[in-house]
Amino acid sequence: MPIKRTLTAIAAATALTVAAGAAFAENPMVGGAAMYDDKNIIENAVNSADHTTLVAAVKAAGLVDTLQGDGPFTVFAPTNAAFDALPEGTVESLLQPENKDQLTKILTCHVLGAEAMSDAISQMVMDDGGMHPVTTVGGCEFTVMTEGDAIMIKDGQGRVATVTIADVDQSNGVIHVIDTVLLPAS
Repeated sequence: MPIKRTLTAIAAATALTVAAGAAFAENPMVGGAAMYDDKNIIENAVNSADHTTLVAAVKAAGLVDTLQGDGPFTVFAPTNAAFDALPEGTVESLLQPENKDQLTKILTCHVLGAEAMSDAISQMVMDDGGMHPVTTVGGCEFTVMTEGDAIMIKDGQGRVATVTIADVDQSNGVIHVIDTVLLPAS
């Protein structure tokens, strides 16, 4: 009898572990941190080690309250490495109070005023023959396209960002991690 109870307990613990792992697997890890679908974009982003520059920029632009709002939003979230790839001094300059309007414009060009999961984005691209135009909250007009399973966004300057982590579900939308900072047309 004790062996049977022990095996039953092990089976129950294994089932709980698998169920917990499956629930966790629904949302990918970003920047070494778990992302929770019951937290908003800001509550999750502040935990990502790969998005400290983005979080600092959002704070400097005064967009924290907006991105904690009801949404829904789709945020194309550039990594620290994406910001580091900008010309030297760009980030530091954008974070200065006198450049708040320019920073706000760039950041809101990374936001759509709707929740768009990757399967919906891919379908829109396919329905439009390989390229789908999007207008961001910041008024930027970008082009979304796919290559295989990869989703890419061409910005106003012809630069192309690739979604490296898709479908990070949030309570007020979705985050797609990208490898390039999107810029408005000059």
